[in-house]
Parts: sequence; structure tokens; C-alpha cells
Amino acid sequence: MADYIIREIKPGDNEKLANVLRSVLLEHDVPKVGTAYADKALDKMYEAYDEEKASYFVVELDGKVLGGAGIAALAYYDGNVCELQKMYFLEAARGKGIGMKMMQACLDRAREYGFEKCYLETMPNMLAAQKLYKKSGFGYIDAPMGNTGHCSCTVWMLKYL
Repeated sequence: MADYIIREIKPGDNEKLANVLRSVLLEHDVPKVGTAYADKALDKMYEAYDEEKASYFVVELDGKVLGGAGIAALAYYDGNVCELQKMYFLEAARGKGIGMKMMQACLDRAREYGFEKCYLETMPNMLAAQKLYKKSGFGYIDAPMGNTGHCSCTVWMLKYL
């Protein structure tokens, strides 16, 4: 495996990361409304995760940002549940075990923060992502939790930490 680096987000990553995430979302025909594509935080990811019990990790190769994933408290939910957020990678980072390493970094951080469960939302056509989520211990649930604003995401999953 090449020298991929997983690290915490830095202020200088904002523009590169926004471009990567939007590119991946468009590649997967994700609607621009009701998904991460429309999130205001997408252009200011460093600031969005610069809060208590929130972290975002970036993967890079030779200084080029190839994707990332984050963890934060589940919005508008009364309970000790975090959400796996904005986990997207360019094709150059797929199929190399990076997703599993990124997932582990996020889940380890969630446990450090003391969360009891981890929730995520995804799209029905993102089957490779769902395979990774299932392999990581997530199971399907019948309805959304909290209110992420991602009404177009119709697959919901949960993992007990």
C-alpha cells in the first residue's frame, strides 16, 4: 500500500475537501437537496468539527486530499448517540482498506468521547459503503434518528459501541 496518511482535519483542507466530497456525491448521482451536498458545513469542514465531541479525519497521499470521515453528536436527538458523517473517498483511495482504517479511527474516537451508539445515513445505491458499514458492525434500522436534514438518504444504520 502506498503511503496514505490518515490525520485530523486542518483549516487549509476546507476547499480541497469540499471539492472531493462534492465530486464523489455527483459521481454517485446523489441528489443535491436533502443530502450532504447541500450542507452549509461542506465549505467549512474544519470549523464544523472544531467543537466538543466532534472530529473529522482526512486521508491524503503525497499531499493530495482523497477523502475523509467524521464523527459528531447526532443532531436533534436526545440520547448518547453520535453520527458517522461525510465519509467519502475519491476512486484513488477505494479498495485499499482505507475505508476500514478511517471507520476504525472514527469509531475509536466515538468511544473516547463516551458515545454509546453510532448512527449513519446513506443512499440505497451506495452498496460498497453499506458493505463496509455491515462489516464494521452496523445493522439496518427501520427509521431515521434525530434530524440531520438529509431527507433524501433512505438507508439508516446503527452500531452499538
